Amino acid sequence: MQKSVVIQRILLAFAAGILIGLAVSELTFLFVGETARKPKTIAIVIPPGTADLVARGEQPPTLPQDMTFVVGDILSVENKDSVDHQLGPLWIPPGASGQLNLGEVASLAFDCSFQPSKVIGLDVREPLTLSTRLYGILYAGLPLGILIALYFVIMPETKKTKK
Repeated sequence: MQKSVVIQRILLAFAAGILIGLAVSELTFLFVGETARKPKTIAIVIPPGTADLVARGEQPPTLPQDMTFVVGDILSVENKDSVDHQLGPLWIPPGASGQLNLGEVASLAFDCSFQPSKVIGLDVREPLTLSTRLYGILYAGLPLGILIALYFVIMPETKKTKK
């Protein structure tokens, strides 16, 4: 096999590996898209009648059970119910609001008076950036490119036959 053919096969293999890595990585990022953003303020409004629903063991329809955030997000909780509510360190009287700064990566479980389970999970993740995405593409694509290149180099070249 000629040296130029081997180099062409290796370059083609690396290109194929990077393209497959790009496809796999970007599909994965589509599923975790909620962290592919800048930090922002996320508001939760505790509606009137929430304490009554929770006392009956029912989930208030507008309140999430678990939430995912990025580092730097601020969780703002407004209480429109007629009783005090608690979310972890926040104690929110009727008609008031409170804020929780989420400044570091963590998986948190807080006491929560507006959930029937009395607990709410907060997952704080690093925001996905361009460098994170490029790292994912290279992390998947380069090893795959090496494997494809080995296959191309090991496989014998097929000769075209004339009919």
